[in-house]
Amino acid sequence: GAFVMCDMAHPAGLICKGLLSSPFEHCHFVTSTTHKTLRGPRGGIILMKKDFENPFGLKDMKGNVRMMSNLIDMAVFPGTQGGPLEHVIAAKAIAFGELLTDEYTTYIKQVQKNAQAMAKAFVDKGYQIISGGTDNHLMLIDLRNKNITGKKAQETLDKAHITLNKNAVPYDDKSPFVTSGIRVGVPAVTTRGMKEEHMQTVVDLIDRVLMSIDDEAIISSVKQEVKNFMKQFPLYPELQQGKQ
Repeated sequence: GAFVMCDMAHPAGLICKGLLSSPFEHCHFVTSTTHKTLRGPRGGIILMKKDFENPFGLKDMKGNVRMMSNLIDMAVFPGTQGGPLEHVIAAKAIAFGELLTDEYTTYIKQVQKNAQAMAKAFVDKGYQIISGGTDNHLMLIDLRNKNITGKKAQETLDKAHITLNKNAVPYDDKSPFVTSGIRVGVPAVTTRGMKEEHMQTVVDLIDRVLMSIDDEAIISSVKQEVKNFMKQFPLYPELQQGKQ
């Protein structure tokens, strides 16, 4: 009598292009954010492949058994949400349209390649990646063999303008506010235009900070290197071209 639900918020982009298995054949409901690998605005979606009558016997005012989609719609509005944000709905439509393009297919395939290249680079430097590698867009790294907490790693890398987040690891002996690991993802750097060969540079910069985590001179040096490295990956390359 249970429902099966899958939240595919993180790998949705990889799933929609067939790079990871689809949950729709196995689940009654599938949820996702519209940002992360879908690269849309912040928000969420609730999906059903096949509608069905609700098993609770709930009926509408005419005595008809309500469909599950109707119960979900009512739970969202007026259950938990008020007026719609039309500009966000429009932005979601644009994002979904981009998912249908060849450019997005090229992008999300590159995300997967970059993640695998980055994972290998971390492993080669002696870092312990949970699961040994990655098939998606991110990786979870256990830092206990480096004697560094996730909190310390995140805060120090922030100083060097490298963004990632602390994350608990299996059998973590530290609090969720401290953690023993970090989570690293590549969608953003892939959007900036990085390829597999650039992942080694990113890992080298991260490693230099972590291996000298209290050395402010090295942190400052890496910060400048990050700034110089990113000049070749402008946020809006078309604007850069217009200036030339």
